[in-house]
Amino acid sequence: MENINLQPSPKTPSVNFNEGEGILEIKGRSIPENSLEFYKPLIEWVEKYAAQSKPDTNVHIQLEYFNTSSSKCLLDLFKRLEAISNKVVINWYYEQDDEDMLEAGEDYEAIINVPFKMIEVEELK
Repeated sequence: MENINLQPSPKTPSVNFNEGEGILEIKGRSIPENSLEFYKPLIEWVEKYAAQSKPDTNVHIQLEYFNTSSSKCLLDLFKRLEAISNKVVINWYYEQDDEDMLEAGEDYEAIINVPFKMIEVEELK
């Protein structure tokens, strides 16, 4: 299984899905022209990973902003994580003054049957 490593653009986040380390990272802004097209390979990767996941899977979501269509795609991605039988934790990073991003993480946490860890940071990097 090949890792996914995408560099950020003004409209898409950086992505680092590392099967060997059990780490999935999405960082930056997510406002792609076509969210389904951008997230489809990521969701498919998670489906394959779920069948042979590591004992611990750490998901790091550090988004400064995402649009509505990205929100739906993230939900689809998180739902695929529910299929992983081993330990999965979603680390949801938000800036200390960004209540909207904190709320978004809490909304996902209420829907998804995977533990979330809300992590307040001074500034997303």
